[in-house]
Amino acid sequence: VFQRLPYALDAAFNSYAKQDSSTCLPNTRVGLLEEIYNWVDSENERCIFWLNGLAGTGKSTIARTVACRYFEQKRLGASFFFSRGGDVGHAGKFFTSFAVQLAYNVPSLRRYISEAVEEQINVANQSLRDQWQQLVLRPLSKLARCISPASYLLVVDALDECDNEGHIRTILQLLAEARSLTTVPLRVFLTSRPEIPVRHGIRAFTHAEHKDFVLHSIQLSIVNHDISLYLEHNLGVIRQEWTLGASWPGEQVLRQLVTYASGLFIWAATACRFIREGKRFARRRLDTILNGSSSAITAPEKHLDEIYLAVLQHSISSDYLDDEKEESCDMLKHAVGSVVALLSPLSASSLSRLLHLPKEEVDQTFEDLQAILDIPEDPTCPIRLHHPSFRDFLLNEDRCKYFWVDEKEAHQILAKCCIKLMSQTLKKNICGMHAPDSQASQVKSNHLQECLPPEVQYACLYWVQHLQRSGSQVHDGEEAHQFLQADLLHWLEALGWMGKTSEGIQAILSLEAHVLAIESPDFHAFVHDTKRFVLYNRSAIEQAPLQLYCSALVFAPENSIVRGNFEECIPDWTRTVW
Repeated sequence: VFQRLPYALDAAFNSYAKQDSSTCLPNTRVGLLEEIYNWVDSENERCIFWLNGLAGTGKSTIARTVACRYFEQKRLGASFFFSRGGDVGHAGKFFTSFAVQLAYNVPSLRRYISEAVEEQINVANQSLRDQWQQLVLRPLSKLARCISPASYLLVVDALDECDNEGHIRTILQLLAEARSLTTVPLRVFLTSRPEIPVRHGIRAFTHAEHKDFVLHSIQLSIVNHDISLYLEHNLGVIRQEWTLGASWPGEQVLRQLVTYASGLFIWAATACRFIREGKRFARRRLDTILNGSSSAITAPEKHLDEIYLAVLQHSISSDYLDDEKEESCDMLKHAVGSVVALLSPLSASSLSRLLHLPKEEVDQTFEDLQAILDIPEDPTCPIRLHHPSFRDFLLNEDRCKYFWVDEKEAHQILAKCCIKLMSQTLKKNICGMHAPDSQASQVKSNHLQECLPPEVQYACLYWVQHLQRSGSQVHDGEEAHQFLQADLLHWLEALGWMGKTSEGIQAILSLEAHVLAIESPDFHAFVHDTKRFVLYNRSAIEQAPLQLYCSALVFAPENSIVRGNFEECIPDWTRTVW
């Protein structure tokens, strides 16, 4: 009877194709596994446990470990490990594979599943809902509690790898119906990257229906401990295979490798594979990784490259027209390239304002990239890279290819965006203080954030650094020169309120070194005079920023370029006193 049901041979956790796939090493993932086991064994109503995390954090290894435990306890109903391509890349054989596994893993179910197949000979060609209800849910509902264990477990790994977003949502909706079973509770352990269809499907559940765990939010020290054990085990095997000596690789090297991994098990796994494949050159390959040469970094991170490329390609819909794909790709490179080039992280809201882009476009661009970008639910919290290797990947044309971001161009764009934002935003007395001797310490933090939002503060602090890192020369009359001629005092005032005058001085010193006197004599002279002006008035700017328009200008030398440029800003009352 069961031969009538199409079955994905590679779906189960212990399929022949997965025989070399590992489970968690002893004494690793201890806290997380205990939490999962407690959930499976409990009687609470939350029937779904969603373990989500970025690519390479070990989700599948954890899923195999959980499946293995409950298989040994004869409590694993079925498992389906999605993977792009083949029968495990789509939902066509998802529930039929579940039914076949349930029939073999739970002998008391065979009769009921067999009856369902006999009643509906064409069930494999029916909708996912009909397959679920007839082959899984209804047979389970007929089990007598007295002859069944406390609960059965279904394990679904990498649901985001399913090739149809609509099917992903449908699967989630149907699996949530497991809570309707009263005689034999059914638990569903689910893993995926935090992709849109899965996130939206999970959000449709109430808190009482599911439990979720963000894998990459585990305390780094705990993850590092587990990665250290993983590296120690695998390098120990290599040491024995090639008789490398009892002291190889050593504690210091292990710590260094753990640091390089930055919480990614996939990096550690790929590095170990790279070393092992070196065979008698294993020692040399380890040294190559430690020395960080380009040839070595490419090799152990090749697997990461494939993951990153897959995520980026997946973020651009295959349904788009060619010109739409090109536009989406350009937007992706612009937005993600900016995140990578930022000198301090910004939230999506702040980034959109800095780049002068609609927030909706930025949000849509990042929506499918949560596997590689840490995008908080709070829109005011900064976006961060999950792993620094993504930055190296994105800025390397040989590795990133079509999605390559030109780092110098990204810095040049950010420099222009910073200057444009400051020109549009900064003004005299931006914090609305009542007296020219108002102290910087009087401005409360929340008021400062209102007057100088994070993106404006960012622009004030980093525009010069972006200009430098762009590698392009600045000339008389260009944006940077025009900005300082119009808004130098506004910029210095903002830095004063922010308590960042010293950073402003450093920026001016850097700018003076960057502007060539021979090629841009006017701009260089202006920056040089600005340096003298700020150094002389540093104390006043730090304590009472509005003194820039009063005492700072009044007492500047008459031949000062800065004074001559901003003389009209001197209040009339100071002229009377003077």
